[in-house]
Amino acid sequence: MGIATGSDSVAASFAARISAQEDDSLSPLAARSYPAQRTRQEEDCALRTPFQRDRDRIVHSKAFRRLTHKTQVFVAPEGDHYRTRLTHTLEVTTISRTAARALGLNEDLTEAIGLGHDLGHPPFGHIGEEVLDRCLRERFDGGFRHYEHSLRVVDHLERDGAGLNLTEQVRDGIARHSGRAETPSTLEGRIVRLIDRVAYINHDIDDALRAGLLHEDELPAEPIAVLGDSGSIRIDALVHDLVEHSARAGDIVQGSEAGPAMQALRKFMFQRVYLGPAVRAEHERIAGVVRTLFEHYVAHPELLPQSPVAASSDGEEDLATRVTDYLAGMTDRYCIRAYTELQVPQAFAR
Repeated sequence: MGIATGSDSVAASFAARISAQEDDSLSPLAARSYPAQRTRQEEDCALRTPFQRDRDRIVHSKAFRRLTHKTQVFVAPEGDHYRTRLTHTLEVTTISRTAARALGLNEDLTEAIGLGHDLGHPPFGHIGEEVLDRCLRERFDGGFRHYEHSLRVVDHLERDGAGLNLTEQVRDGIARHSGRAETPSTLEGRIVRLIDRVAYINHDIDDALRAGLLHEDELPAEPIAVLGDSGSIRIDALVHDLVEHSARAGDIVQGSEAGPAMQALRKFMFQRVYLGPAVRAEHERIAGVVRTLFEHYVAHPELLPQSPVAASSDGEEDLATRVTDYLAGMTDRYCIRAYTELQVPQAFAR
């Protein structure tokens, strides 16, 4: 019995069948999988939707693999159960898919955006982003935003400069997943944007409790009373709230109680954890590492790998791009190793 390749094969009817299923089962507000909208047009995969194909390209990318060694909040924590940028990404993606399915939206698109949203995050989490941004502003009058760099990764840096050629809907969701960016054009992208915040607030509380930076009785009483006294209960409450209010509004929104309660928890976490004394002490050390490497590579650009897409008629812009691409692509441990090799004589490092 040979491999089916004729007009009656699954592959021959896949796109038409998926399109018909989506018309029958998805909300009128959901993004449709076909036709694929890509910068460079290509033939569709015969057994995956365009968004599934984007998902696979993201998961098989080098940037995705590096997320396992990039900080979420706690730098090099002593313990195996703290979040990394990769586990955060997976948590955002699975929660977002739940909300998308409940609202009759496109799960494949939601999944691809969720998996790709943090590919451009530099080492050491938001601390690393802040320091790199400051260095670029001071030296090149530029700046750094991880969500913009995530788009650069998928458009230009992966596949040795060819990029992943993702669909426009996935690119839009990645580039606009941060609250500092414009609102995503699809409801699927807006889900990931909101769930990103739902996930990191509650998971960071969990990690801060585990690390001893917080105690249960220190959490603010009012938002805890509204959302629940454990991370899983709060996430469940926030997802239910999002689904019910979004279904009525025809947009991705939160209710009048849950939204302010979540914002109160976020404010608390910034005061006590993200900008708290324990993390700030780490911040100063990390700032020294990132800044030292930044200044070293600016002074010695010959040490930088040649970027296939950093060419510019302006030498300053070209150097800024090359330094940014190299530093932002580092994992925490690679960054520390590069700093150690620079600061410690090799005879003593052995």
